[in-house]
Amino acid sequence: MSTPCRILIVDESPESREVLRALLERGGSETLEADRPDQALRLSSASQPDLIVCDVDSDRTTDHQASRLLVAAAVRMDAPIVFLGALKQQSAWTSGGEFVAKPYHYGPLIRRIESLLANRRAA
Repeated sequence: MSTPCRILIVDESPESREVLRALLERGGSETLEADRPDQALRLSSASQPDLIVCDVDSDRTTDHQASRLLVAAAVRMDAPIVFLGALKQQSAWTSGGEFVAKPYHYGPLIRRIESLLANRRAA
């Protein structure tokens, strides 16, 4: 029996967090939640998640500084990070993680998350 993966969900929408949490937990993962990247930074250092899913639209700083710090924390933890956001922001995030443009469907998002976790476990 393997240890469940711990996934940190960062999204200002409680409804979006709830749907993603339910789908990930149905697949056997543990989840943590934050509504903003700065809150997620504190949570990630304390909980060491295996993967982070971050809605970049939840970062209210003008230069997305909290999201950039979250990328740096994910790199230090060797945890993949998936950004959800508007297509126009994609170029800003592709070097620091996976990017999924909105609107997205949960099925492909969950499969992408599972693939990243499988790759992490195989490494």
